[in-house]
Amino acid sequence: MFLSKLNIDVTSREFRRDFADVHQMHRTVMAAFPQVDDEQPPRQKHGVLWRLDPSQQGYLLYVQSRVEPDWSRLPQHYLTEPHQVRDLRPLFDAITGGRRFAFRLVANPTRAVKRDEKQQSARAEQGKRDQPRRVVHRTPEAQIDWMIRQGERNGFVVPAGRNGRPDVAPSPAFRMQGKTYFGDEAQKVTIDHVRYDGHLIVTDPGLFASAVRDGVGRGKAYGCGLISLAAAR
Repeated sequence: MFLSKLNIDVTSREFRRDFADVHQMHRTVMAAFPQVDDEQPPRQKHGVLWRLDPSQQGYLLYVQSRVEPDWSRLPQHYLTEPHQVRDLRPLFDAITGGRRFAFRLVANPTRAVKRDEKQQSARAEQGKRDQPRRVVHRTPEAQIDWMIRQGERNGFVVPAGRNGRPDVAPSPAFRMQGKTYFGDEAQKVTIDHVRYDGHLIVTDPGLFASAVRDGVGRGKAYGCGLISLAAAR
């Protein structure tokens, strides 16, 4: 596994285009990876996760992947300095039961809500499947509960902090929008990013390593799911 760090030039016309269309941002990231011949989507095949973090200069783009990317394919002047790539094997070797980490995760914490009869009928008339709609958790309490549930599924727990509450702080990051296409049909994409900073304790090393490798939650093609780990503070 590899982690790339890219310092974005926010004056770049191509970056402003990408920031205005999250699907285009996804395409720019994926341009650094080889095409695939099988039916598995390239993002899943190469294990690509990405995240934009605000910085003093603008944004840092972090990209995690199973194969080393070729960032020479980025548009000219997209970066303010040369990219950095590091091997993540030492990080995965450090994942052991009971290990405590500081972490950062940008996620799209949502819940499924059943559509009412009018909405179901409208979708049926349009030839669309009746699927629950996704609603973003807006309150810090609901966002923290979502994080705790992710821990139960992914081999970690969020410990209590000094105040007795879960040691994690969610904060709104930014909204990204765009369009994706299914055949000739355009579908609007809206991703409300929530940033989580806090601590976790590994309870199942195998399950947790899979979560770090494959991402946490939904919206993984659109800047969500990449969990970064550091020594506990």
